[in-house]
Amino acid sequence: GVRSPRDAAMRTQRRRAAGAKVPSAEHSRPRSTPTGREPTRRAVLAGGGAGRTGHAGCTGNATPGDGNAVGDCTIASEPTVSDLPTPVAGNPDADVTVMVFEDYACPHCRTYHLEVFPTIAEEYLAPGRVRYEHHDLPIPVDERWSWWVASAARGVQDTLGDQVFFEFAGLAFERQRDLSMETVAEMAEAVGADPCAIQTDAGNESYRPVLEADRERGQELGVSGTPSAFVSGESVPASLDGLRAAIEA
Repeated sequence: GVRSPRDAAMRTQRRRAAGAKVPSAEHSRPRSTPTGREPTRRAVLAGGGAGRTGHAGCTGNATPGDGNAVGDCTIASEPTVSDLPTPVAGNPDADVTVMVFEDYACPHCRTYHLEVFPTIAEEYLAPGRVRYEHHDLPIPVDERWSWWVASAARGVQDTLGDQVFFEFAGLAFERQRDLSMETVAEMAEAVGADPCAIQTDAGNESYRPVLEADRERGQELGVSGTPSAFVSGESVPASLDGLRAAIEA
């Protein structure tokens, strides 16, 4: 079956019936933008100035990790989502739009997200100078986790919004080297999402149609590897210097 994000009420009722915890109103309230989500901490975790150089794109395959649900959760079949807005950070109405295509299992995307994105967030998103769009492009580097983590992240977006999506995405890149259902559950809990529901989104690839549409858009733009960046429609290096130069042009 296919469902849209407008079916959130039905989704909530289904998860309540299945015994899944439904996010509270507190978790549904708008949070700070990703620009305020400890960019310095992520930069420190990532280590130094490698973000000032270009990143080779990911194109290969990796070995899947453990895909079994944890925490007394059962992955039951659920309809797929056919439509979900692009996750946006910064100023949605800014004159400059940055689009970045990423694969959650791509190590070069991890480098970009931990070393480049925090500075872009601090310099351009926090002041509202840029509209920043995340786009999924599962190559896939990993036949399982490229899709599963992306679907889990979109499940977070669908239930808690774009701001929490970017929090989850940051955690996913931080923990890329130990991806498992346990990791997915822990990341979901960390951002206030229901771990059973998000594991279900991952294992069912509930947002696969959304991800495939995003990947097709990237391929139409000529994207063949990740990370790939565009500023106001023009392809630019997914590096700090490359993005800065294009934004300031």
